[in-house]
Amino acid sequence: MIVLGIETSCDETAVSIIEVKSPTEIKVRGNVVSSQVKLHAEFGGVVPNLAAREHVKNINAVFESALSTAGIRDFKKEIDLIAVTHGPGLGPALLVGITFAKTLAMTHEKPLIGASHMKGHIFSNWLNEDFMEPQFPIMNLLVSGGHTELILMSNYEDFKLIGETMDDAVGEAFDKVARLLGLGYPGGPEISRLAEKGDAKHFPLPRPMLHSKDFNFSFSGLKTAVLYLLRDLKEQNVEIDEQTKSDISASFQEACVDVLVQKTIQASIKHKASAILLSGGVSANTLLRASLKESAEKAGINFSCPPMKYTTDNAVMIALAGYFASLDKNQNTNWEMVDMDANLSF
Repeated sequence: MIVLGIETSCDETAVSIIEVKSPTEIKVRGNVVSSQVKLHAEFGGVVPNLAAREHVKNINAVFESALSTAGIRDFKKEIDLIAVTHGPGLGPALLVGITFAKTLAMTHEKPLIGASHMKGHIFSNWLNEDFMEPQFPIMNLLVSGGHTELILMSNYEDFKLIGETMDDAVGEAFDKVARLLGLGYPGGPEISRLAEKGDAKHFPLPRPMLHSKDFNFSFSGLKTAVLYLLRDLKEQNVEIDEQTKSDISASFQEACVDVLVQKTIQASIKHKASAILLSGGVSANTLLRASLKESAEKAGINFSCPPMKYTTDNAVMIALAGYFASLDKNQNTNWEMVDMDANLSF
């Protein structure tokens, strides 16, 4: 099956073409992403209407580039299925991709599936060259700028929310702490860069909800703890120099990772998961990858995370989500039935 994927949920305009022979035989033939990160950096976050405007400007060029890269000459003959992100995400941005996908599906008489952005992140694990098809159930730790969730997967289309953040998502907390430290956007890479030179023990920070009896998370209080720490240091006339920022970054990162890892392992053991999959933009964090892998191995649970290039938003994962959804014979593929759902769960 040759699947075209389209992703415009936030600030990346992305189109991909994948060839799928089986769930473990996946070839990425074309993958083009146009990022708006630099455009939104001055605002400290993504501006929805600005993002939508850029998607409108870029999507056709990205589409043509992806087809060229994949060697697609006759769209109608060669493409079997179109998949587009229909949620969750920024409403104005989602509508651009959905409208483009519907136009293609109608014009070329192709089946269209509205894919969940969150499922896409999870399925990005299938792009790992060493990935071995796990036995269900599977525990997924999904961490991004907008989501921090533990999701139990019983089959390709059966997802159950086990735990989630009560306030800030972990990626959002990284961005906010980065702003407190006067760092750039997005905050995750900046915090991680400084953390490599920092001492995580120099400024101990709390581990919110680490010992709660559920699998939920909270990162707002941790962000506030950094705010108060900076306030206290200034009152003590301590210079907030590069090393101080590095130490705070290291402590904050370690606190986040400790909570994420412990809760994921506990949930996996309780639900007898055969594997733990890590996904989402924050899955690029090297400390989180290493710590969760080590803890999973100690618990005797298989572990996987996506290749680095597929941790951020991309259309390959959306094409994959569309493919797995198409395995359900009851899946509706009529382009007229695909609607935007900015608050979609799965």
